[in-house]
Amino acid sequence: MDNILVSMEGIDKSFPGVKALDQCRFELRAGEVHALVGENGAGKSTLMKVLSGIYAKDAGRILFKGKEVDVPSPRAAQDLGISIIHQELNLMPHLTLAQNIFIGREPRRSMNLFLDEATLNKQTAELFATMHLKLDPQTRVSNLTIAKQQMVEIAKALSYSSEVLIMDEPTAALTETEIEDLFEFIRDLRAKGVGIIYISHRLEELKQISDRVTVMRDGHYIDTVQTAEVATDKIISMMVGRTIFEAKPELPEDPSNDLVLEVKNLNRGKVLQDVSFTLKKGEILGFAGLMGAGRTEVARAVFGADPIDSGEIYVMGKAAHIRSPQQAVWNGIGYLSEDRKRYGLALGMEVKENVAMAAMGKFLGFLGWINKSLVRATAKHHIDELGIKTPNAEQKVKNLSGGNQQKVVIGKWLTADTDILIFDEPTRGIDVGAKSEIYRLLNDLAKQGKSIIMISSELPEILRMSHRIVVMCEGRITGEFPIEEATQEKIMTLATARKAIVNDNSPAASAVAA
Repeated sequence: MDNILVSMEGIDKSFPGVKALDQCRFELRAGEVHALVGENGAGKSTLMKVLSGIYAKDAGRILFKGKEVDVPSPRAAQDLGISIIHQELNLMPHLTLAQNIFIGREPRRSMNLFLDEATLNKQTAELFATMHLKLDPQTRVSNLTIAKQQMVEIAKALSYSSEVLIMDEPTAALTETEIEDLFEFIRDLRAKGVGIIYISHRLEELKQISDRVTVMRDGHYIDTVQTAEVATDKIISMMVGRTIFEAKPELPEDPSNDLVLEVKNLNRGKVLQDVSFTLKKGEILGFAGLMGAGRTEVARAVFGADPIDSGEIYVMGKAAHIRSPQQAVWNGIGYLSEDRKRYGLALGMEVKENVAMAAMGKFLGFLGWINKSLVRATAKHHIDELGIKTPNAEQKVKNLSGGNQQKVVIGKWLTADTDILIFDEPTRGIDVGAKSEIYRLLNDLAKQGKSIIMISSELPEILRMSHRIVVMCEGRITGEFPIEEATQEKIMTLATARKAIVNDNSPAASAVAA
């Protein structure tokens, strides 16, 4: 077809001990949004890194507008008109929007000695105008929301006259309103003939924005289908090679009435205001709310990562003076951050080292030497127990998929013998198959008597996994439901309410008001 922009055929790529791509293919047309999906480790990011010049292919060929091309570097890809926007945005917060967009290509004056700021800002303003973006080129990136930064990344890509735009998990950190704004912008680009490759784990988005879907599994190309003609269940089946039942499973047995954690009147500036709740043994307590509601701030305060102005925390009925993460661990509390790569893992270290790091005192022998065989045995136990897919305990964590990295963090806190586990967005950025495994792990931990606080922005996930649900808005708890009374509509009502809404017929809601 005349409108084919990119064609990849027979692409192979291997790393030491792993064949990441095996005879893969992909096709992108001008003016289409083509979704690329698969479980973590399926090879989709590797394939796109080959296309964008980050990795060199071992075999196969790439055609751009019908001509075979070599893409030895990201700059070569940009020169062709191929740009990639990574999930972790690559902007410099201390520079202006204009400086970020044209970094390394700034216009100069006076015999090329000085930066021409006026021309730089003018060029950026003209670029924003073509994109219908109302942004000031002289604004610092640090002053923008994540959604606006996403738009600046797209503007940077288009400044290279890109005809192919690769977007990796573009909505991971956006609100619903921001997602709709992004989709509108993507539709404008599509209308202008730009070909967009859209990588996402949020399958419900594909129906809204994509024209075709290509599925990969275990480094192999599976199929390409028209989005409008395929059911989501079929896409999931192709991704995982098996049927994933998304119906709500049975919750663990009702938790006991034994309180393991009691938080009273927690305050911290405007981000936490008079927050009180309880957690029972063997319970999964869901925390729901919109972005900025204060859920993560509660978790960090309980874990001692952020100071509090006032409030009380009781663990197993005893007052706990938690002023640091170390003190939280001493009190049996573990925290799995929403940003596991930044706060939960040492990516350059091995699996066994990550599993042991929160409880190193257990592995110190005579004269303080580390008992390496005990570290290895403990890591092997958790690898088997949690089903971590890794060649061995010596594998570097950065080489694992997102779902398996999450399991390593869980193994770390199990090693530390923590009985209270706070999971902040436990399935963010992981695929549907890995999600199912994380759900199973949470249920298993609850059955073992572990007590879990689960923070999630996905309401179906909260409703599926929780015994009780606490709802927050603007730093306050606005309501609480037993799972039998909870619905998405009720949760959203409380998530947008600045003050607690009391349902006189609900014992839980009455308790919140008391």
